[in-house]
Amino acid sequence: MTKDNVFLALQVNDETRPLVQAIEQDNPNARVTSMPALLRIDAPGRLIVKRETVEAITGRPWDMQRIHINLISLSGHVDETEEHFAIAWRH
Repeated sequence: MTKDNVFLALQVNDETRPLVQAIEQDNPNARVTSMPALLRIDAPGRLIVKRETVEAITGRPWDMQRIHINLISLSGHVDETEEHFAIAWRH
């Protein structure tokens, strides 16, 4: 991991599976590492979770605030709206 990487750590459960799929789809440079009880997702520079991508995968409405239920840790500055949850070191 370089000093410019950001990361999210999420609990492993049924709710996070489509979330991780959406993250991988919207962040092609992201790397998912599976550990006991958590998934760590690293990305160079910026990582974004888009509401519309999660909804397309699940086929139902999804509130961005739900990410906080399964969020264990993160590294980077957070930019959060109703449409996305992003972390980055630079803007």
